[in-house]
Amino acid sequence: MKELRQKARQRMKGYCRVCPVCDGRACAGQVPGMGGIGTGAAFTANVAALASVRFNMRVIHDVTDPKTEISFLGRTLSLPVLAAPIGGVSFNMGGKIEEEEYVQAVLGGCREMGTLGCTGDGVPEFIHETAFSAIRALDGAGIPFIKPWEDKELGEKVQKAADAGATIVGMDLDAAGLFTLRLMGRPVFPRPAEALAEIIGKSDMKWVLKGIMTPEDAEKAVELGADAIVVSNHGGRVLDHTPGTAEVLKAVAAAVGGRITVLADGGVRTGADVLKMLALGADAVMIGRPFSVAAVGGLKQGVTQYLEQLRSELIQAMILTGTSDAASVDAAILF
Repeated sequence: MKELRQKARQRMKGYCRVCPVCDGRACAGQVPGMGGIGTGAAFTANVAALASVRFNMRVIHDVTDPKTEISFLGRTLSLPVLAAPIGGVSFNMGGKIEEEEYVQAVLGGCREMGTLGCTGDGVPEFIHETAFSAIRALDGAGIPFIKPWEDKELGEKVQKAADAGATIVGMDLDAAGLFTLRLMGRPVFPRPAEALAEIIGKSDMKWVLKGIMTPEDAEKAVELGADAIVVSNHGGRVLDHTPGTAEVLKAVAAAVGGRITVLADGGVRTGADVLKMLALGADAVMIGRPFSVAAVGGLKQGVTQYLEQLRSELIQAMILTGTSDAASVDAAILF
């Protein structure tokens, strides 16, 4: 992993420093790039909020071989981790590898390790076209995320996702107002509830709504017919000064009360961080920037190595908290 990160640092020079601690301080305001918008406060809040969560260490129990598998929207995942949707390798990561190489590395590495990768959407067109092609080549093993475009474009992309063989599709509502798209003359905006309900109702795919940061929006997602939500502030890249996702996750998860699947992202770096999010109420997590570093630094092998590391760290944290099953994590493991 050290060699992989060094190679990523060289390839992403000027876009990401691949810091020893990825907390958003060194890259504040670097959008495009891998930083957080404005002061970078939302990015740093994600990391700080999760870091403030601490475990109760337990060593008198019989948990020696914890189960990391979970059921996720009709699929079995080997561990409760998905690669978050990130696109735009050329203007966010330096362009030393091609978009196609990046997407294939993320999706292929995740499939090899028994989990799922997600793909991004954006401008130019080849970003989403590359994503759909890669998902098709892997027999639907990936989740395409589509931004909240106007009706015609949105409908066309939903159909392309279905044609690619995807059984799950996402919409990153937290991309509304994304600075990079405004620079390209293609801004996206929030969608009204009625429009979202119509879009979800027309499709046979399962729907994931990303960017849910309040219990009120979580309740609306349930009412709209979504199958899952992602508690996310888009990695701190769209609105400065939001709380960290770990700060709001417990209340959001309580609001839906198990009626839909809850994912969370933001500041997750290690297997221990994964377990923290599960204890706070998530069913699974998404991880963004670390997967980008792994893919840029080592392509598919880099992705599989990172997932192996996460699995090892997760198992260690589960053993030392007495957690036997990732599908039923007790909040009492937190201090």
